[in-house]
Amino acid sequence: MNLNDYQKCACKTSAIKPSQENFRNHITMAVLGLNGEAGELADLIKKWLYHGHSLNIAKLQEELGDILWYIAEACTAYGCELEDIAESNLAKLQQRYGDKFSSEKSINRVE
Repeated sequence: MNLNDYQKCACKTSAIKPSQENFRNHITMAVLGLNGEAGELADLIKKWLYHGHSLNIAKLQEELGDILWYIAEACTAYGCELEDIAESNLAKLQQRYGDKFSSEKSINRVE
């Protein structure tokens, strides 16, 4: 499955259907949901690092999937494709770091 196919399938399960009239509700739901799911992922990692829990990989994957769903919803609300966002992000990182991350390039970033 490619990212755009995922986005189309994810959209079918949204409580808010994309339209100009629903844009504000759609993007708000996507952003709030994304933050909620990111918080759940952070809590999972916190419990693993500081509370002695084992890292539940299945739960980690579930939370990452929920985050991906909300990112797809944000793309749908804005009328852009998830693959385009992924490709432009990779191009930005390639321009910034080349083939390998370096602290030097991170500190002295050229935008």
